[in-house]
Amino acid sequence: MTQDLAIGIDIGGTGIKGAVVDLASGELVSPRRKVATPEGGRPADIVEAASALLEEFSESGGDGLPLGVCFPAVVKRGLTLSAANVSHEWIGLHAEELFEQALGRDIHFINDADAAGVAELRYGAARGADGLVILTTLGTGIGSAFLFDGVLVPNTELGHLELDGDDAEHRAAYSAMEREDLDWAEWAKRLQRYYAHLEMLFSPDLFVVGGGVSKHHEQFLPLLELSTPIVPAVHRNNAGILGAASLAAD
Repeated sequence: MTQDLAIGIDIGGTGIKGAVVDLASGELVSPRRKVATPEGGRPADIVEAASALLEEFSESGGDGLPLGVCFPAVVKRGLTLSAANVSHEWIGLHAEELFEQALGRDIHFINDADAAGVAELRYGAARGADGLVILTTLGTGIGSAFLFDGVLVPNTELGHLELDGDDAEHRAAYSAMEREDLDWAEWAKRLQRYYAHLEMLFSPDLFVVGGGVSKHHEQFLPLLELSTPIVPAVHRNNAGILGAASLAAD
């Protein structure tokens, strides 16, 4: 039944991907489609690429489905207040309105890490968890989502916490491991410093670690010594799609 379906689109610095989602199970019920993020990441170009991606779902019966879009920026009342790996033209832009006008439909617009957090809350590693869950996505930077007793507290941006005189993500993101050619143990020492700092500040009940690198969780999570349980995310690179779709149908 179509009321149990929604479309999620996840816009990133290198790719824009989307799928139709079964809202009851959190499973993709269409092939996941992807196009490259236009070079420079300017608003008009990204909206055009997202529109072309959406056309593919319209051709296969996706017209009229709720649509959620997640984006790598602080999103407040439809405005993008930052820009990660996309053009600075997004800063201060009425982005939700821009997408709605271009796509000709209402959307739900949300930060990408927050969307991933909602996906894990409703369909993954944080489902049924009480208290404070902190999801982090380890990639080019570090995205974060606060989930308290099942409610999202948006736009936490914990990758930008100052730690040892620098943005934490500059030393602890997965990109730092690649850039500096660190082995798993060396990178885990940096993660230890980061997660211990989060633990001290927020006293969470659970950490969930997402991003593509979480498929290698057995290489680094067992090396961390924390008081808080820390587990890999379930949905990894599909989490933004699932969370955006799920929120669109609320």
